[in-house]
Amino acid sequence: MPLRELINSDFEQVHNYYERAVMEEVLNRADEYPHFTGDMLADVVCVALNRLPPRYVRHTVDFMFYLTEPERRAIELSLEEALMFAFDYVGQRSKSAA
Repeated sequence: MPLRELINSDFEQVHNYYERAVMEEVLNRADEYPHFTGDMLADVVCVALNRLPPRYVRHTVDFMFYLTEPERRAIELSLEEALMFAFDYVGQRSKSAA
């Protein structure tokens, strides 16, 4: 296999850890916000991600394995704070637009 193809397949594994985590949590919490449309939930994802620092990884499992317990807890707290802010922000913006 040519080197460029090998490199491309390695590069495709690179992702921001928070993207998947935020999307999963927004989907998990969507039932708690039945008045939110799909567009609003997508906005929640964007707002939350913009409040979090990028954490680029190739393998989420490896990333989590090497974290200390305080680092893992800090990530969980920052994720929770970003999500709470984002749901509130998007909800307030939709009320003021109505």
